[in-house]
Amino acid sequence: MADKLKIDIVSDVVCPWCTIGYKRLEKAIVELGVQDQVEIEWQPFELNPNMPAEGQNVNEHITEKYGSTLEQQKESKQNMTTVGAELGFKFDYFDEMRMVNTFDAHVLLEYAKEFGKQTELKMALTTAFFSNRKDVSKRDILEEALLSVGLNAEKGLARLDNEDARNEVRTKQNYWKNLGVNSVPTIVFNRKSAVTGAQPVATFKQVLKELIAE
Repeated sequence: MADKLKIDIVSDVVCPWCTIGYKRLEKAIVELGVQDQVEIEWQPFELNPNMPAEGQNVNEHITEKYGSTLEQQKESKQNMTTVGAELGFKFDYFDEMRMVNTFDAHVLLEYAKEFGKQTELKMALTTAFFSNRKDVSKRDILEEALLSVGLNAEKGLARLDNEDARNEVRTKQNYWKNLGVNSVPTIVFNRKSAVTGAQPVATFKQVLKELIAE
């Protein structure tokens, strides 16, 4: 068996286009039937590293950060909801939705990697946030997500108080930032080439075909 194609996905748990990008990549992998020829690893990126514990209303946050009007935001959310639905993912935007701090979620994704459950946990967290109106900065919600994918919640949550585990996430974040990753999703193939954004399924298929053929 040849070496697997290593795919690093630099993303955040509360990034809608990261979810769409992954679902399209997943669709491309399944349609090409190359599930056993690729290995996915999720890499940490915080859209809002300075987000306080109480979070911020999503509409306010997006207006403040990107200058979008409420009308533009409405249109954008509608678009994401439609695209998500086509890929079997539910975006449930609501008026009181809050943008939250995701650092702890990234610590747990590193923990999940040790058990080969990173993608499962990533999707559990993303689903909790976008589909089930849950605050993924809260420990009870993080515990729920760990249990839902069959991980030891007690050991996982203990990582959140472990300074080495927290520093590991910071180091990884800095590694990707220093490589010039400043928008997500950034999907890196064999640490050689990358695509940014939620590319169409056809684009992912093309890239995968070429790289697997090498």
